[in-house]
Parts: sequence; C-alpha cells; structure tokens
Amino acid sequence: MNQLVGERISIATFKAQTTRHRIMGIVNTDDMQIVFSDTPGVLKPNYKLQESMLAFSESALQDADVLLYVTDVVENPEKNMDFLEKVQKMTIPVILLINKIDELQTTQGNQNIQNLLGDIVAKWHELLPNAEILPISAKNKFGTDMLLKRIKELLPESPAYFDKDQLTDKPARFFVSEIIREKILLYYDKEIPYAVEVRVERFKEEEKLIRINAVIYVERDSQKGIIIGHQGVALKKVSTEARKALEKFFGKSIYLETFVKVDKDWRSSERELNSFGYNPE
Repeated sequence: MNQLVGERISIATFKAQTTRHRIMGIVNTDDMQIVFSDTPGVLKPNYKLQESMLAFSESALQDADVLLYVTDVVENPEKNMDFLEKVQKMTIPVILLINKIDELQTTQGNQNIQNLLGDIVAKWHELLPNAEILPISAKNKFGTDMLLKRIKELLPESPAYFDKDQLTDKPARFFVSEIIREKILLYYDKEIPYAVEVRVERFKEEEKLIRINAVIYVERDSQKGIIIGHQGVALKKVSTEARKALEKFFGKSIYLETFVKVDKDWRSSERELNSFGYNPE
C-alpha cells in the first residue's frame, strides 16, 4: 500500500503481525479516488488482540470493490484455508499478488526462477481459480504500476468518499504510536514486541515543533525492564530512532518523551483493547 499510495502510511518490518489495525491509504487524481485498505495478516487467533486483528481483515471482505490478496514466494497457503474459503466465495474481482519475487533471484540465481514461479502460480491458481495472479516486488516497485492500472480498470464509478487532499483515515497520534511500535519491533526479540502497545498522551503542535508524550505499555514487570534496558539505554535508542522517523514523517522538529508502564494482560482484556482502538466495529 505504501508503494501504491506514494506515502509511508503503514509501518513495515520483517516480523509477522506488524500490522494490527485496518489502515486506509487514499490516492487522489483529477478524475479518480482509490481508497486502499491495509489489514493485518490472516492468522489463527490465540488471544483477544489477534481476534480483533482477524476481524479487521474479515471486515475488508464486506465492503471492498476489488480484493488484493497478498502472499509471497514462501508462504504456505494451507495455514489460511479458513480465510481462503471465504475469498473463494467472493463475487468481486480478486487479484492475487505474489510478492517478494526478488527473493527468488537472491536465493536461486536466475536458474530455474521461471519454473519456481510457475509452480507457485499453479498452486495458487488451483486454490483461487477465479483470481488474477500478478507476481510483484513491492520493495523494488516491480509490477506495481501494472497493478495500479488494473485496479483502475476494475473499480466501479462512484462519488469520492474522502476529501481530495486526504491521504488516510487515521489521525496524527495514530502514526506516532505506530512509528514507536515499529522501532520496538525492530530492536527487541521474541515476545517483547507483541506484548507492547503505545498510547500518545500528549500531542502539541507548534509552528516549528511538535511536543509528544507517549506511554509504552507492556504486560509484565520483567518486560518493562527489558524495554528500558540497563541504565535506560534501550529505551533511549528506541526514542531516538522514533524521533528521527517522526521528524521525517511530519516535516518538523520533534520533542519526544517516552514512558513505560505495566498493563497486565492487556492483549486479553476487551476493555483495554477497546481503549487502544481495536474494536473493528
């Protein structure tokens, strides 16, 4: 979606479950508006947070005009068969995107790449026989122009849903929390990033400066210690990298203060999930 919209709206890391919300990215031209809806990856939920993430993904099936199902060259389709069965029943156009085809080149060289890709396409065609299949590399912008052209051809005519100067449906505070969470995903291992949520408690925009106070929530005292690190070094690194990314995102100087608090078992609390914006309704 970031490539198609032309702005970095969704955070992206090499780790699974990076996206937790349904995020809209809006492309406006003189005669057209495309609203992309980026959803969490499909997974079998183990706790309430993952149930909400799956609900965000399923909600996209209900109001889409075109469905882009994004997979890659290594994903095993069998793990998502419940969701695929719903996609199989869709009456709207479905485009299956096989992403990361550049990784075939890095792991296999040029030899047998076409055969490998042909096998992947055949496997997915068997699962989704009505879908158009398009191999792409979002990172290298390979196939994304062709994809955008095809989306334009498939979209029905309708009034614009959003203002012409709007890029997304999310407020500024949302992107602050996402960027901080992205840095945590990048710099911490194992369970820590998945036990973290970020809430922005202060966002004060001045002419040349934005003052931000953010709280990083974890589930255990031990996780709090890991986030902060010895003499606060780990938290300082996250805060510094987040501040740099926020300055690039907002185009202004950022004064960022971060704090860490324990909110026991927030991922399994419906009340807490609602307060963090995980109600898909």
